[in-house]
Amino acid sequence: MSEGAHLLEVQELSVEFHTAQGTVHAVCDVSWHMDAGEVLAILGESGSGKSVSAAAVMNLIDSPPGYITAGRALYRGQDLLRLPAEERRRINGRKISMIFQDTLAHLNPVYSVGWQIGETLRAHGQASPGEALSRAVALLERVGIPDPARRANDYPHEFSGGQRQRVMIAMALALRPDVLIADEPTTALDVTVQEQILALLAELKEETGMGLLLITHDLGVVAQVADRVAVMNSGQIVETGPVGQVFHKPAHPYTRRLMAAIPGRQASLRHAGQPAAGEPLLRVEGLSKHYEVTTGLMRRKSGELVRAVDGVSFDLAAGETLGLVGESGSGKSTLARTLLRLEEPSGGSAHYRGNEIFGLSSAELLRFRRQMQVVFQDPYASLNPRMTVAQIIAEPWTIHRDVLPKRQWHDRIGELLEQVGMLPEHARRYPHQFSGGQRQRIAIARALALQPEVIICDEAVSALDVSIQAQVIELLAQLRDALGLAYIFIAHDLPVVRHFTDRVMVMFQGKIVEQGPTDEIFARPTHPYTQRLLAASPIPDPDIQRGRQGAVVSGA
Repeated sequence: MSEGAHLLEVQELSVEFHTAQGTVHAVCDVSWHMDAGEVLAILGESGSGKSVSAAAVMNLIDSPPGYITAGRALYRGQDLLRLPAEERRRINGRKISMIFQDTLAHLNPVYSVGWQIGETLRAHGQASPGEALSRAVALLERVGIPDPARRANDYPHEFSGGQRQRVMIAMALALRPDVLIADEPTTALDVTVQEQILALLAELKEETGMGLLLITHDLGVVAQVADRVAVMNSGQIVETGPVGQVFHKPAHPYTRRLMAAIPGRQASLRHAGQPAAGEPLLRVEGLSKHYEVTTGLMRRKSGELVRAVDGVSFDLAAGETLGLVGESGSGKSTLARTLLRLEEPSGGSAHYRGNEIFGLSSAELLRFRRQMQVVFQDPYASLNPRMTVAQIIAEPWTIHRDVLPKRQWHDRIGELLEQVGMLPEHARRYPHQFSGGQRQRIAIARALALQPEVIICDEAVSALDVSIQAQVIELLAQLRDALGLAYIFIAHDLPVVRHFTDRVMVMFQGKIVEQGPTDEIFARPTHPYTQRLLAASPIPDPDIQRGRQGAVVSGA
């Protein structure tokens, strides 16, 4: 590396995509740099161009439809964009490596993980087939996979999301690269698994001296691990600087809007008044849902039980927002499906306005479904792509025919769209013509069509960027206060839960291990699992994160 040169530097990079609708300028005159041992975070919302700029560095822009139209990508002063293909292959993987967000899409399902890690070593002539497997086992052990010798023979689908991310890290680190590009490496992970992955990346950075380029929209993750930040918006770098400066003294209006959207930096969106006194709207007592484990091709019953929901009890008052937190597999979504009668319980009871939900006849259950609706996590999957927005919102009325005369559907659809912050003319469009946040607003409009009293939000904002997330949460709060709605708000984003909910329940291994007023749970958690969960949640403030890390180092 020549004197004064950075480890990795992008200079005036532009990338465009040619589509049937025209030319999309994904990256426009972008410049950033990173030095050895440094963590540079490229921060931005979906569509900002952050992943495209990194893909250009790795030569992953498919042409057509994508074209690098200008700029340079310098590794130790050498322009990667002008290297012959053979020389580029010697750098990718060996000197610059990358881990991706969607592990299932980037791990080959027909090869064991040990074989795939070993392939990296074999392809670069760094190990014989026999040596490659033993080194793959060592790498799996290094990234914290239990029983690595046995697990090396397993396939990607046999690992959890966090374990698959560790496998990808092992693969990326096999050749001890100088640069590791991590593209949204923790977005789909629980907070405790996320903390483990971030700690592993930081440890490996210190051990090897590599530079880490972190691409993310998670402000808490940036505050926890980054040294410097480059903020992207609409294909351009709008601000760059040390992490503390960007968080506490943002200069660009977009960065200021981004920071202002952090939960807790605005006024609390909890219910303004007290929950209604008297009999609760919903009372759940000892609710359980167990599944019998089956084995083999014939799906024979093993006699073992998975206690997905195990003796859960709680009340929900009219107009109350009740948060439900816990990691993947804790039973949150199974509890929601059981309350919605999409699953039948193994035991316990649930009374809605005094009536036992699980004893309802078919006709009574149909009427009950009007009162309890749901908004799912993925608005891409929960909206039928072949139906217009008008058809999606009107679908509940085709099932519950006595709710609204058909002659009134058109006007009511327009009213509902305006109620969730959209335009009546959007009714003629299809889901793919909207952003993720707009699709979630459509899903909320559909949930409101039957005028329910309770809406279950199952990770309804977890897939959204921070500013869109803030808009949807504010919308939910406005609807709650205007319509008297009660929410069961399932989430793993603890700052959002603290900002929005009146009470919190913490779920672990099918049980509610702690519940109470939101402030009390966050300030004085009593159960060890709740304490671990709160300690693992990244706080979008670099000063607080440094204080946390200092306390850990000092043993406080």
